[in-house]
Amino acid sequence: MERVVIKATKRDVTGKKVSQLRREGKMPGVVYGHHIEPIAIVMDAREVTRAMIGLTPSSIVTIDIDGEDHAALIRERQRDYLRNKFIHIDFQAVSRTEKIRARIETVLEGTAPAVKNYNGIVLHEKEYIEVEALPEHLPERFIVDISNLNRIGDMIRISDMSIADDVTVFDDVNDVIVSISGVKEEAEEEETASADEPEVVEKGKKEEEE
Repeated sequence: MERVVIKATKRDVTGKKVSQLRREGKMPGVVYGHHIEPIAIVMDAREVTRAMIGLTPSSIVTIDIDGEDHAALIRERQRDYLRNKFIHIDFQAVSRTEKIRARIETVLEGTAPAVKNYNGIVLHEKEYIEVEALPEHLPERFIVDISNLNRIGDMIRISDMSIADDVTVFDDVNDVIVSISGVKEEAEEEETASADEPEVVEKGKKEEEE
């Protein structure tokens, strides 16, 4: 992914006065973390919203604060859900020469033949994998191809994934990321059996009465 640069300036306005900045098309934020004092910043709301498209919590961005660059992770995005827009962003500054630990999202890709052929259900059992790596080696996401899941019971574990040697995984490599279950069929059979039971009981009662 190409380098993402977000331009910002230091912010003196705090508290309730921040609302005025938002009305002017600005977005407040803060940069904190690696060997720096927290820096209150303000950014162009439209530009930063556009820059955030496709970024994940493990994406490294460059915050240009008055000409001084800081490598950072996006730690928190506060959103106004009524207006459907971001209103504040927290960035965690990192060192490009020191490893960092992060939870990386797993994204399922493709179509599992077992769904069509056996009425299977795809179970996304592990949505994040905890890893450690230098910022430049930190994956933004893990793409999990499920197109080889052909039968009920097929699964993909962490150990089946192709993960770079410079990325350390902290979760158990035997953990299942995704599996195919036939639970839908079993549930339907149980529902059918349950629906038949009252008729049998009723019939028994009538026989006893006779």
